[in-house]
Amino acid sequence: MISDTWYLFHKYMLIAMRMPLWSLFGLIQPLLWLFIFGSLFANFAELPGFPGGSYIDYFLPGVLIMTVLFGSSWSGVSLLREISSGTVDKMLVSPASRSSIVLSRVLHSAVQVVAQALIVLAAAELMGASTSWNPLHILSSLAVVLCLGIAFASVSNGLAIVLQREEPLVVMGNMMTLPLMFFSSAMVPQAFMPQWIQSAAVVNPIQYAVEAVRAVLSGETNWEAFSTGFGITFAFMVITTYWAISAFTSSQE
Repeated sequence: MISDTWYLFHKYMLIAMRMPLWSLFGLIQPLLWLFIFGSLFANFAELPGFPGGSYIDYFLPGVLIMTVLFGSSWSGVSLLREISSGTVDKMLVSPASRSSIVLSRVLHSAVQVVAQALIVLAAAELMGASTSWNPLHILSSLAVVLCLGIAFASVSNGLAIVLQREEPLVVMGNMMTLPLMFFSSAMVPQAFMPQWIQSAAVVNPIQYAVEAVRAVLSGETNWEAFSTGFGITFAFMVITTYWAISAFTSSQE
């Protein structure tokens, strides 16, 4: 399974490198949000009770997680297109592991969003964000991005296998991204949210991923908050990946 996953992952990465513009398109919306919201809500940081630092410092972890959502939530669309074109059927008659067909796509999507996250970090630095560039802090934040990227790519691929149609998958992708962002502390602190949104954030994996990234990228590193957020994000990744693989293997029986 490992060797088959690596082979297919390498194939998808070669395709992505031959068409780099497709990967850059996924950066447009997060970068726009970083620039527009970073400027629009700049004075938000002066409100009583707002955490120290500028608004762009606070918002940057949310933009990194937004990059994951916009980059991974559409992974299942390309799987559906490969199923429609017969590419997956050709893989199924080969000796390749069934799990590797899903794992390779999920890993490919997650690695792409990690590369995009690095570009977002560099753009935020140019905009004046005071990000910690300690290698340990950067690697820790990217570990969260990778796990969440795998998780949402798995959700997208699992839904593609269950739904078997592109239209409802696109609708569910749209319904999944923005509400998850707004039901988290990506844009405003939890203390500023209505009580019902605070309650919804408790079961939102985006909330824990954002707080984990914020815990290591801010000036005052909080490893306890990072460990909690990373642990929940990792568990979410394991559950969703297992579900996507199970959905695919069951559909082939």
